[in-house]
Amino acid sequence: MNSDRLMHTMRAGKRFLIDRQYRRMIIAATGFYDYLSDEKYLRKIYYANTGRKLNLENPKTFNEKLQWLKLYNRQDKYIILSDKYLVKDYVAKLIGCEHIVPTLGVWDDPDQIDFEQLPNQFVLKCNHNSGLGMCICKDKESLNISQARANLARGLAQNYYQHDREWTYKKIPRKIVAEKYMKDSNVIDILPGVKADGLIDYKFYCFNGEPRFLYVGFANIVDGNKHDLMTYLTLDWKLTPFIRPDHEQLPTIPERPKCFDELVEYARVLADDIPFVRVDFFIIENQIYFSEFTFSPGGGYGIFYPEEWERKLGDWIKLPEKIINE
Repeated sequence: MNSDRLMHTMRAGKRFLIDRQYRRMIIAATGFYDYLSDEKYLRKIYYANTGRKLNLENPKTFNEKLQWLKLYNRQDKYIILSDKYLVKDYVAKLIGCEHIVPTLGVWDDPDQIDFEQLPNQFVLKCNHNSGLGMCICKDKESLNISQARANLARGLAQNYYQHDREWTYKKIPRKIVAEKYMKDSNVIDILPGVKADGLIDYKFYCFNGEPRFLYVGFANIVDGNKHDLMTYLTLDWKLTPFIRPDHEQLPTIPERPKCFDELVEYARVLADDIPFVRVDFFIIENQIYFSEFTFSPGGGYGIFYPEEWERKLGDWIKLPEKIINE
């Protein structure tokens, strides 16, 4: 083994030991535990990520209850809510089609895409995963179409369910979706010394249909490199008394959006009758757009600190009767 490869292996080994999210990704990618039932798999991966045994018999904490919900709250409508294509009609009926990012096309295979019919700017993504294969095209003339097709094929082949055993993802008929490229001219310098790239996320944590807090997040550009920033806020637009230490915080609180009360109400409408879900939005040119539903943020492994908030947040989730959908 040459010295460069040895150094790479050593760095990867060190990251595997200290980075729980990376460790989960590697363990899942190997397929070593694919044979396990969902329950046994989650017990192993939960311990690998948190250092704690998973209590499914009497779950108390926020993340324990997220794991319980994966296993025992399997309602058919959650498949639609997890499908980045079918969810659009569902949301449009509840809050209006003006809050939906326009769809430009849908295909079963990347070779079916007619790039000539797409505008100069667009987004291509899979409807069943979280980013693998995505193509954000800002200039079609410079797009490597062959590479875009290859990336989409990889994304389409991904068994996203296998990573965290979020059961809805194995039920979604896999598609490729083209969407309008959305850009907000207001997103330039959101804070002193902070330059946002792309869109700002407003992500509401909703407990039994009620939004309780949110985080504001976006990618920051520093010396040409992109990294994520996010800050948890109360609905009064103040810092929450807890943080996720694996998330880098914004240096100061950004300005409260003028349409914030509408955001809260839309989150409440969309989260109705769901024990827990995170409802995500963008604001583009002062218009609210729905982004996605997230049932298990961070896979259900991200610990809040101070640790007593793990239990307090867990108390906000009232577990339903078991619904098991194989």
